[in-house]
Amino acid sequence: MWPELLAVAGGFLLLTWSADRFVVGSASVAYNLNVSPLIIGLTIVSLGTSAPEMLVSAMAAWQGNSGLSVGNAIGSNIINIALVLGLTALIAPLDIHSSILRRELPVLIVIMSLTWLLLTDLDLGRLDGSLLLGGMVLMLIWLTRIGIKSKGVRDPMDTEFTEEIRTGMPMWQALIWLTIGAVFLLISSRLLVWGSVAIAQELGVSDLVIGLTIVALGTSLPELAASLMGAIKNEHDIAIGNIIGSNIFNLLAVLGLPGVIRPGAIDAAAMGRDYPVMFTLTLVLFVMAYGFRGPGRINRFEGAMLLTAYIGYQTLLYFSETL
Repeated sequence: MWPELLAVAGGFLLLTWSADRFVVGSASVAYNLNVSPLIIGLTIVSLGTSAPEMLVSAMAAWQGNSGLSVGNAIGSNIINIALVLGLTALIAPLDIHSSILRRELPVLIVIMSLTWLLLTDLDLGRLDGSLLLGGMVLMLIWLTRIGIKSKGVRDPMDTEFTEEIRTGMPMWQALIWLTIGAVFLLISSRLLVWGSVAIAQELGVSDLVIGLTIVALGTSLPELAASLMGAIKNEHDIAIGNIIGSNIFNLLAVLGLPGVIRPGAIDAAAMGRDYPVMFTLTLVLFVMAYGFRGPGRINRFEGAMLLTAYIGYQTLLYFSETL
């Protein structure tokens, strides 16, 4: 099983590097086209950090492993909140001031509720996938309008994105990095899916569980890196905004793609066990981060609670597969 393990490890590393290059290239192209840093951050960066999940999901569905695609989408959202934000808050408690994030958090809850209604019949059909991908387009339009309307308004995310977006890169160089990132995203996602499916078959574990664990962890590495760096640089709104944006696109795009590419049934465990865990963690995040009487805050104790929830969920998966 060594070739498969090496394929997964290599896929993780290549996926993280290529996602970073893709985000840098696409953000620089947009900046050179005079797109504002806030719009770039809300749309291109959020999509870019979700690019690994999208490519892996599409690749898995194309090869007939839709269970891995569904597990990747749900598992990535669980990991983003419980592991990524939990670990980030332990390192540096997160203070949330952005009014844009206060708008995005309720939208994430609504999208999660509507997605549950679409999938409650345990079937991810082509119509479901099309509706989810259509929702992604509407979300991008809405975020772009927010970015345009927020021009001149002092929002912390605008300042943080302005400092983070790389400027001065020539268009030709930005296009090269964009192309290299896209190509290696395809290669690394193919490598990761092949290795993960082979390991699942060798161990007798379902594609769903492999997607919820190994694959979801690997595709969430860009979010982990972005959130940790945001916290270290005292850019707390970016750290949490990156997670909210990624989770929205995971539901709309990462779940939508397998519905369009390879419609089929969804494992009952995904909706009966994993989706409620994701929903509960999202509600907990809403309570922590919204800031009903002032700025939201995720402190170290709450970060430890999130990490404990992640460990508990992994334990649940283990016993679900072994009993």
